[in-house]
Amino acid sequence: MNENTKDISIRPAVNADLPKLAEFLQFLVNAERPFDVTLKEGEIFYYDIQEIILDSKSEVLVIDFNNQIIGCGYAQIRDAKPYQKHEFFGYLGFMYVDPEFRGRGYNNQLINSLKKWVLSQGITEVRLEVYSENEVAVNAYKKAGFEPISTTMRFDISQMNDN
Repeated sequence: MNENTKDISIRPAVNADLPKLAEFLQFLVNAERPFDVTLKEGEIFYYDIQEIILDSKSEVLVIDFNNQIIGCGYAQIRDAKPYQKHEFFGYLGFMYVDPEFRGRGYNNQLINSLKKWVLSQGITEVRLEVYSENEVAVNAYKKAGFEPISTTMRFDISQMNDN
């Protein structure tokens, strides 16, 4: 597909976008399943998308190609931990681009739009979570200027033996 940049826009999500966003959320969950054995089977809703759209401390954006939504993401202002230098930070989540449109810089445009929104809220720290084994996503976020600072680790103690 050979789209024109004028055919692409990044805009705030509206209620009419909810069915497509719910579909994207399930695509995202299915893409993350290989990286997280603790995810339940079936449909999972990490969050209420409509609630995030309505929240004044959040901005949900969609990538629109000729009136078709091909990607999404959100930024949310969150409280930092009391021991951190910053009082608040922008958290990015729900980052998704339709596979047919990947590799064209749209995710980076979306991230930049979300960063600008966070900055417009007077916040300069931006964070996100990504599965460390999801190398494609990790590399995309590094390309967008993010640096890893932590890794969450787990252990299922039901698998321990008494040795």
